[in-house]
Amino acid sequence: MSRVSKPYEIVERALELSTTDGLVVIADEESSANLRWAGNALTTNGVTRGRTLTVIATVDGAQGTASGVVSRSAVTTDDLEPLVRAAEAAARGAGPAEDAQPLVSGVPSSPDFTDAPAETGSEVFADFAPALGDAFARARAGGRELYGFANHELTSTYLGTSTGLRLRHDQPNGTLELNAKSPDRTRSAWAGRATRDFKDVDPAAMDAELARRLGWAERRIELPAGRYETLLPPTAVADLLIYQLWSSTARDAVEGRTVFSTPGGGTRLGEQLAPLPLTLRSDPHAPGLESAPFVIAHSSGDSGSVFDNGLPLAPTDWVREGRLERLTTTRHTADLTGLPVAPGIDNLLLEGGGEKSLEEMVAATTGRALLLTCLWYIREVDPATLLLTGLTRDGVYLVEDGEVVGEVNNFRFNESPVDLLSRASEAGRTEKTLPREWGDWFTRAAMPALRIPDFNMSSVSLGV
Repeated sequence: MSRVSKPYEIVERALELSTTDGLVVIADEESSANLRWAGNALTTNGVTRGRTLTVIATVDGAQGTASGVVSRSAVTTDDLEPLVRAAEAAARGAGPAEDAQPLVSGVPSSPDFTDAPAETGSEVFADFAPALGDAFARARAGGRELYGFANHELTSTYLGTSTGLRLRHDQPNGTLELNAKSPDRTRSAWAGRATRDFKDVDPAAMDAELARRLGWAERRIELPAGRYETLLPPTAVADLLIYQLWSSTARDAVEGRTVFSTPGGGTRLGEQLAPLPLTLRSDPHAPGLESAPFVIAHSSGDSGSVFDNGLPLAPTDWVREGRLERLTTTRHTADLTGLPVAPGIDNLLLEGGGEKSLEEMVAATTGRALLLTCLWYIREVDPATLLLTGLTRDGVYLVEDGEVVGEVNNFRFNESPVDLLSRASEAGRTEKTLPREWGDWFTRAAMPALRIPDFNMSSVSLGV
């Protein structure tokens, strides 16, 4: 009979089965809990559990080192040997890996490596669910309908290698999205939050915020496409700068393929990108945004290498006081480019703005400006400039002399986040935020609102 072993035992047994020159084993123990609601009433809830095992085999040869990667879910002890053999066969059948490096060694073991995985469950919503029910009652009394979902995940990752690494990381990840609609569905507003444990989210405050926005939308104003002074909320800033981070690989820049390239070869490292003293950084130990303090790579690509698994991560400034400081590198691409090793880290912060909240920035507006709620359907148009296009969603509001006077139509925009940093005239207070477009992949962000004097609304959109 198949036996489901403890995660660390699965890792150790897979390493014992190895017959190749090197082996990396990653066991991800995943649990999740969720709530969904519509029309001011809960509709579904659920709890799930799962395990995914990734085995990376390496084979040294006269031409270099090859790697083979195989991942499978719901792995038991009986599944281990076929899985290890499949990874080894993949490595033996592959050519030399371009990103080959010696497997990481010498990293102290995690003291909790042999402990049971952390788990989440419905208890994570013990305080949140009653507060959400109160918000339903207030919304019903106020003539609006609430829709949305809350999701909490907890992943315990166990990483073991043939070089002796035994590392463990527990990653909580919570998201809350709340949408309010008028009964006739002609008005809609959205708010989202990222959280580690649902103890720092307030459904009542979010409902009050959405009620105010639905009130703004009672007056409808049609505006043409054009360039407008625009207030980007933290969620929109996060979506744009996350894409910038994903596009900041050193190799692509050195080879002349990105916005961070210079004509004739080289990079823009050291160049002043922003007049404001803004610092864009990642830190695996950032309070409230903690992420894995070592590389966890299930596959190799432009921004990650399976050979780097277990490599310690350190706080990294990508942009420091407006100046481009680092581009992302693996050990392999650092060797290729001559730049420091700077792997990607699973959080992102923009700091160095003022102390104003978004509301205070609205109140300080003179003349006319647009206030956005969020962006979505963001796609790249031109990698050479990092020109992105996308749509506004769930509320674009007109601000006149410090007051919101109504809701305007949605727009398609065309902008580059790098260019936006160079044109931003004001940055507000940095706060934790949920990126709406990339929230399925990247949730740990802290951003300020930005004031852009001439944001390019390239065409009118009929979306809501």
